[in-house]
Parts: sequence; structure tokens; C-alpha cells
Amino acid sequence: MKVETDLRAIKALAHAMLELDIEQTRFSPLVVKHPFTDNGISGVRKPDGSLAIADLLNKPDDLALWRKQVGSVIDEADSAFQIYMMVTKSYALGFLKFARNSLSEKDFAGILADAWIRTEAPNNDPNLSKRDLLSLFKATDPALLMDEEDYQQFQDLDDVVTVYRGVTSMNAKNVKALSWTLDRDTAEWFAHRFGENGNVYEAQIQKQHIYAYFSGRNEDEVIVDPKHLTEITQVQAMEHQVMGGLS
Repeated sequence: MKVETDLRAIKALAHAMLELDIEQTRFSPLVVKHPFTDNGISGVRKPDGSLAIADLLNKPDDLALWRKQVGSVIDEADSAFQIYMMVTKSYALGFLKFARNSLSEKDFAGILADAWIRTEAPNNDPNLSKRDLLSLFKATDPALLMDEEDYQQFQDLDDVVTVYRGVTSMNAKNVKALSWTLDRDTAEWFAHRFGENGNVYEAQIQKQHIYAYFSGRNEDEVIVDPKHLTEITQVQAMEHQVMGGLS
């Protein structure tokens, strides 16, 4: 990483991602996959200044106009974080992966923390393996990654920490993931969301293999190196109740 963010390089990366094809889904045009849009229909401003609806999937001229206008916003951005916030959730971590060498350590840490929390299922990101994801956390200073309160909680962790993870049929094969929680009730919620009768796992891990603690979304989440988890056992489900929203 750089001492100062190379904003010019970040903008070049964003422009390259903007040119990627829009991937259709079975819910198209309402739901598509692209770094800068989740919808195949978008608002644009016509040359006369009026607003119009652009069909990004079926009208090449509309797509070209949309790309031009998004590109102008990229060019006018004052920071890497401003550009990152334009990127859709499903591409947030992928953007960070490629922007990594052009970011300052502070900007990298800030974007990583936000991307991890805002991404729905970061452990299942198709653009990054577990090794890739873990390398992002290993590459940054924990003091920059967390706010003051979370960092204090992180520092106060015991030398050996008990952690929990709740899984459903959707991620039952991903027990050894990066996301665990210090709170069993939270793991219970994840095991039973979507009306499923999932499983809760308990494990032990040494503090030195924990790279972050996030209290956001009330999940008491810890980011761990899963290869260092020990004593992984399935625990008996408790009476659960619906609560807040690990992925």
C-alpha cells in the first residue's frame, strides 16, 4: 500500500469496472449484476437537461449515455471512499482487492471495514477466496480497521476466545469461515433465520489469530483465521427468538 492514495489510479480502475458487461439474472431487468448498478433500468440526464429512463440492457445508446454520466461522477470524485461508495455491494470487496495497491493504509482500512459490514455474504464472495479475504485483514493495522470502542474490545479479548457460528442449509458447508461471533444468541439467530432449523457451532481460537472485532449490526462479530479454529463442536440449539441481523 502507498503512503498516500493514488486517486488517479483508483479512478482508472473504476472506469475499467464501469466498462464491464451488465450480467442479467432471472429477475432482469429489475435485478442485474454490475459494479455500478443493480438495475437494468436507470435514470439519466438527456443532452437538453431533462431526466429520462435508460434501458441499459436493450438500448446501446442508453447504455453509452449512462456510462458517460457515471464516468463523469467518477472523474469528479475527491476521494477513493467516494468512488468506492458508488460500487454495488456485491462488488465492494472485489473493488478493494484490485484497488489495494493504490490505496493508503488508512483508506484501505476504512474501505475494508465498511465493505465487510455492508456486504450481505462476504464469506461467499465469488471474486475472493478465503485466502484473499484473510489477506485483506492481515494487511492492515487493527487500530485503523476499527473504531475506538471496537478496538478496545478487541484488545481486551482473552488469550483464548470462545466463538460461535450459526449456519443454515444455504451455508452449512461453510462452517470454517472468517465470520464468527462472541455471542451465542447471535449465532442462534443466524441458524434459524429464513425459518430454517440450522446448526450452531462453538469453537476456540487464540487471540493472535483474530484480526478484527465489529459491533456493528449488534453481531459481536470477530474475523478469524479459520485454519486456527480448534474444538469445533455442534452445540444444542436453545430456544431462539427473532433479533437483529453473520453472513
